[in-house]
Amino acid sequence: MTRAARLALVTTAAAIAALVIGMIAGGRAFPRIIPGLPDAGAVVRWGLPLSKLLMDAAGVITVGLLLMAAALLPNDKGVLGKSAVEYVKAASWTALAWAGAAFLSIVFGVADSMGRSVPQILDRAFLTSYATQTTQGVALTLVVLFGVAIALFSRGAITAGAAAGLLVFAMVTLLPAPLTGHTSSSPNHDLATSSVSLHLLSLALWTGGLGVLALHALRKQPQLDVAAARFSRMALWCYAGVGLSGVFALVARLGAVSDLWTTEYGLLALAKIVAFVLLGYIGYWHRQRTLADLEARKPRAFTRLAGGEMVLMFATIGIAVALSRTPPPEYSVPADRAFDLLGFPLPPPLSLGNIFSLWWLDLFFAVVAAVLAGLYGAGLVRLRRRGDRWSWGRTASWYIGVALLVFCTQSGLARYAKVMFDVHMIEHMTLSMVVPIFLVLGGPVTLALRALKPAARRGDRGPREWITTILHSRFTKVVTHPVVATAIFVASTYALYFTPLFESAMNEHLGHIWMTLHFLISGCLFFWVIIGVDPGPNRLPYVGRLLMLFVTMPFHAFFGIALMMMGSVIASGWYEQLGRTWGDTLLQTQRDGGAIAWGFGEIPTLIVLLAIAVQWYKDDDRQARRADRRADRTGGGDPELDSYNAYLSRLNRADKGE
Repeated sequence: MTRAARLALVTTAAAIAALVIGMIAGGRAFPRIIPGLPDAGAVVRWGLPLSKLLMDAAGVITVGLLLMAAALLPNDKGVLGKSAVEYVKAASWTALAWAGAAFLSIVFGVADSMGRSVPQILDRAFLTSYATQTTQGVALTLVVLFGVAIALFSRGAITAGAAAGLLVFAMVTLLPAPLTGHTSSSPNHDLATSSVSLHLLSLALWTGGLGVLALHALRKQPQLDVAAARFSRMALWCYAGVGLSGVFALVARLGAVSDLWTTEYGLLALAKIVAFVLLGYIGYWHRQRTLADLEARKPRAFTRLAGGEMVLMFATIGIAVALSRTPPPEYSVPADRAFDLLGFPLPPPLSLGNIFSLWWLDLFFAVVAAVLAGLYGAGLVRLRRRGDRWSWGRTASWYIGVALLVFCTQSGLARYAKVMFDVHMIEHMTLSMVVPIFLVLGGPVTLALRALKPAARRGDRGPREWITTILHSRFTKVVTHPVVATAIFVASTYALYFTPLFESAMNEHLGHIWMTLHFLISGCLFFWVIIGVDPGPNRLPYVGRLLMLFVTMPFHAFFGIALMMMGSVIASGWYEQLGRTWGDTLLQTQRDGGAIAWGFGEIPTLIVLLAIAVQWYKDDDRQARRADRRADRTGGGDPELDSYNAYLSRLNRADKGE
């Protein structure tokens, strides 16, 4: 048996052992069976968590294989090397196993929900109903479909861009199944959803990357030192993400700190915390010792430590699966439909004081804002240390945009935006038409290109090369075309509010996140074309930018007028369930929202006009100085201007009769 096979066997045994111990500790291994009530039996009781363990492990390994190919191993001008291509092809098989494990989870899930054995539910009607009409069934069905798609597309991927796209696809596939368990039923489901998403993605990159890196070392493949150094830098961020999200996930599920040692769920969570601390220590040891050993051509030290870390990581995954089968502790929450929908009590009547005082943590956008502020600040520090200058105006613009983003998503404005349509419209317009203006004027891409160093290996792709590749990609050329950017900015607003999409987005936290992200991204895309200072594939002349602005803004006015003229309430099912008894009626708040949409466009239009005027003036000034410098170098001026001046002189002499 090879060393790689032995490591895989030990890792699998550790994960299964942790799952068994966790099931016993959580009381799910031998539950009390009440006579007269249906029981699916021991096969289903153990088959469901084992199939989910296999599904999670296959998903993590798929992510690790694609991460290794796309980012950890060097490539040659975007073309994958031999080892990277092998890892992508291996990902096609693990993705197929991922899909198969998800299908098994559907089968055992049907049996568990109906309290029957597997042979009794092997009927197309039972399976189809569960897979298409229950949230968990739909989520698992998506995993099956996405897993098969990844398996098919991985067979022919030979470029780093294709591998990176498949990596993003695999990370998205990780999310549906876990987000339909305890997360969706948590009282604070918004916080639980965001924290679990961040937790899963960070853990998958960390665990999967280390597993494939250890396999790479055991196979004695080249460029191990480069891949290990890159993984070490990424693992530190993954560790921070796992720790931060884990804390907030516990906050969302536990009613008191004492639940950690007084409930089965809390004890399993404590076991995960202990494993997390141990993994952090091992990671620190990696950075201090084993990376140096790799540079000294001593790979055995790395494989021994990485093997132990892998066993602990997959044991942690086993504990996590057992934790998902253990009900969280129950604690009293308000018997209020609004609390069930919002995750917080219905706020008091709207006032300016409440807007600035009723802050509520939206973990997803808090992390987004922190990342935007932190990365920009890191770029500024690197430029300053190098002695380069950066515009204070761009810096101020960027941080104004980040501050507005925080205010829109974390303050009382975000609370009332879920309750009142007119406040939602203020949030929408600010996120799509004000925040993007300040962000694009900050020049983040230019700052990144100046601050980041080129890849150490010629032809390889580091962060700087990935940015330039994305800027010159066909996708970027298409979406930044003025017509496409305008269509996304305008048409998506009508499609959202005049179809059932808006109510669906309000009912689900993930839908609300995607809606808010769309406001922000579509606005950034539109204003990047008009006033962006970063390099782009489609640059309009200033007259064209003005024309694009004046053509687009009336559509928002028409949208506002359409809202004011409507006689029915948009997303009435959502707002009626909240039971708001103060303030204006639903129809009146909708008409007020239309008035806000109609008049709000004047503010960003004025800001953009000022920005275009300043950019136009500076561009003309630069061209004039450039012409003067050219004239000084050549000893002459502009040939066309000189010819025109000579022509005027001849006309003047002819008029005087000379």
